[in-house]
Amino acid sequence: MEALRQDDPRRFGRFTALARFHEGASAVRYVARDTATGEVALITAARPELAGLPAYRRRFQAEARTAERLAGGWVAEPLDTGEEPKAPAEGPEPLWTAAGYVPALPLAEAIGIAGPLDERALRILGAGIAEILSRVHAAGAVLQGLAPGTVLLAADGPRLTAFGPLGAAASAEARPGGQLSVRLGYLTPEQIEGKEVSAASDLFVLGLLLAYAATGTTPFTEGPAEEAARRIAEDEPELDAVPQALRELITRCLAKDPAERPTAGTVAAQLALEGAAGLARGGWLPEPLAAAVADQEARVLALDVPREDSEPEDTRTAPEPEDARPLPAPVDGPASGAPAAVVPAGDGDIGEGRGTTRFLNTGPRPPRNDRPTTQLALPHELTAPPEAAPAPAARPLPPALPGGPTAPRQPGPAHGGPAPYPAAALPAGPAGPGGPGGGPMVSLPLPPAPAPAPDPAASRRTLLTIAAAAVGGLIVGGGSVAALGSEGTAVATDDKPAPKPRRTLPGQPPEPRWSYAHPASESSPLTAAVWRDELLVVTSESQASAVDLRTGKRLWQRADGAKGQAALAAGADLVFVASPTEFLWLSPKNGKVVHRERYTDAFGDLPGLAVGRPAGSSGPVVWFTGSHTVTVKAPKPKKGKKQGKDREVVQAHFFAYDIVQRKELWRTPVPAGRAPGAPVYRVVGDRSADILVRQDAVSLTAAELKAAKGKGSVRSFDQKTGKLLWTRSYGAVSPEAATAGDEDGSLYAAVGKDLQAFETDTAKPLWRVEGSAGSAFGTPLVAGPLIHTTERSRLVGAVERGSGRLVWRRSTEVPGIGNAPSLTLSGSEKTLIAADAVQVTAFSAADGERLWKFQDIGSADPKGATVSASYRAFAAGETVVIQRDRAFYAFPVA
Repeated sequence: MEALRQDDPRRFGRFTALARFHEGASAVRYVARDTATGEVALITAARPELAGLPAYRRRFQAEARTAERLAGGWVAEPLDTGEEPKAPAEGPEPLWTAAGYVPALPLAEAIGIAGPLDERALRILGAGIAEILSRVHAAGAVLQGLAPGTVLLAADGPRLTAFGPLGAAASAEARPGGQLSVRLGYLTPEQIEGKEVSAASDLFVLGLLLAYAATGTTPFTEGPAEEAARRIAEDEPELDAVPQALRELITRCLAKDPAERPTAGTVAAQLALEGAAGLARGGWLPEPLAAAVADQEARVLALDVPREDSEPEDTRTAPEPEDARPLPAPVDGPASGAPAAVVPAGDGDIGEGRGTTRFLNTGPRPPRNDRPTTQLALPHELTAPPEAAPAPAARPLPPALPGGPTAPRQPGPAHGGPAPYPAAALPAGPAGPGGPGGGPMVSLPLPPAPAPAPDPAASRRTLLTIAAAAVGGLIVGGGSVAALGSEGTAVATDDKPAPKPRRTLPGQPPEPRWSYAHPASESSPLTAAVWRDELLVVTSESQASAVDLRTGKRLWQRADGAKGQAALAAGADLVFVASPTEFLWLSPKNGKVVHRERYTDAFGDLPGLAVGRPAGSSGPVVWFTGSHTVTVKAPKPKKGKKQGKDREVVQAHFFAYDIVQRKELWRTPVPAGRAPGAPVYRVVGDRSADILVRQDAVSLTAAELKAAKGKGSVRSFDQKTGKLLWTRSYGAVSPEAATAGDEDGSLYAAVGKDLQAFETDTAKPLWRVEGSAGSAFGTPLVAGPLIHTTERSRLVGAVERGSGRLVWRRSTEVPGIGNAPSLTLSGSEKTLIAADAVQVTAFSAADGERLWKFQDIGSADPKGATVSASYRAFAAGETVVIQRDRAFYAFPVA
């Protein structure tokens, strides 16, 4: 870290730059402060000479969007991305992205400080990265952004700093003619053979990373640099120094045949069954690394906003470190026939050698026996004209950080490509297969430019694979070639079918039976429900539609069902939907309206009735609330007094309706809720004689909330007549607390951070289950002799209904943000599905074994909308349907 230079930007949008964090071949990272919140952030700003390249700008923007979609878990959400307009004469618009500052060290630097990691730390590191890869691979994408400089070690676990080739590149620079030269780091056997990368390629690189973290060196690095590619493709890895308990798994990751490598989910499960976060609780870093991380954080947080007119401090009178002297470029060039450019060795790459002030040094550099392996270049026909991006003039190298090595070296991955998600520590990452690389490069020949593609609409899988592999503009892939076109869209040039999916292994979600994408031309889904394990009925603002649960094909759509609720089985052959104006009975075969009951006709004595969402259902009976407005005449005034004004009063009712007989069973007047008037009820218990109902706190009026004095209540209504039997409060249960009841007369509710059971009819406390500090229980799920529990801290569990004895408790291993996960049981009640805003986790309902995890990172289109909707799960026999906004996946379950 060093002081700002005279020509460094001082502002990036709402962020004020405080200091240079590090300088790389294609980007500079700055420590900055958010002027709105005062929080510290890290800015990654592309070098102007590269920002002028259209191919580079498209890739930078695409990788920034990918970082947004991967946010969560071990990937922090970017705070902002900027393209600040400039006058044409001032050069290209700046490219930058901001992320929150996380005190952490790059893996390469950590190995240099404390040496190889122990087995527990290796498990946490590998499991955390594998969890990220599992999310990417679940959507058919390939990350291809792993390297020791892009993997960070933070106090609570690993982090990933960048995505795609720009993040993992050893260097990137503009060349004469507008070319973009990118030198990649880790290679796989399939890349060397000219085949397309796949999810298995990420697992090979993960194996290299774990071997490096375990030994301080990387397999395949010993020997002449020009033979590095041959060793990767042919030699067996040297893993004698790897802990024996992990040797077999890493060996499988490094298999030459991609089909023999494990999946990311399998690796995560085998390394840490309780998840990386669970294994890392209580600390995981060796003392020297923990101290270095704490020291870094203290120094960063102590930075002040520099004065606008401050001059950079001059340190030319200080003794020059040995490794700060300019170093000659390597004499060995790339292999003949490859359109690649040699990048000079050195710490600062192509930055000017100004005097600077260094603030932070966290330790010695790691061993330097690894070498860069390949370089890709953008051919002339795919780049901007020469005047768009002049080649940078040769400049002396800037001084290296104090305490660094004296041997020549290439810039590491963290020095290179502009990670859209900034690194959070001083970089010094290896460029080759595992460690900092000096020495010559091994280049792979590139194919000629592809012919125009017949169809610009590539599949999601093709787009994501191409996006991850084609920074230089070209991909070699089993006879197929793809190129970055003028608009940044990857276009396939052959009709080669996608490979068949591999067999699912433990830890990874099973292959979905089908996936369905709600059309982009229609409004987003409002509700979804399963009908008789045969149809998935989806409603939106414009229509209701049905998807065949066997095939995932949409069967029909009907505008009559727009804004519909429920989708219940009305007997054996009709679908019941409640729209804002009427009840509908639809044919499951074609969606045709078989019968309709308008509210104005069915409830003629309640003119203008507005029906609320269903409170619950049991068999053919559905319960719901409704309200309408009546005019109350002002009383006749006394003699000599003025006539008062009539008043508009909202009246509300609670209804029971038989959807098979199509008739109202009963109605009961209830207090009106907050405007527009219908209280929002939820049936929390269905007993033989009565139903138990809770009112959502958001629909309580201000007067009701005041009268409740912080306590929630449950209402009991007679099943046959609808008569209100009683209203009770239970201990300290608040109006917002999650609540559920059972048929045996017990009520289960969140009380503070705990879950408490009560006798429903007497409010007598029965037992209490202690929750995690600072958390709260969500709505429990009653299933036979067990109650499945969920907490905001992302703990899911099971307790005995009768005693409250804890049977099991497991974490979903995602950040504890938002509400507690919602719970769904499979049709057999053997699999418990927990769904939240970040992921879906499947558990064995009996013993809590974590079966698999699933995440959907969204559209591959860099301009596509970011999906933030929570996941939802619907059980249908031996299938569970997972929904996230427009996307639906049908997974087989026990």
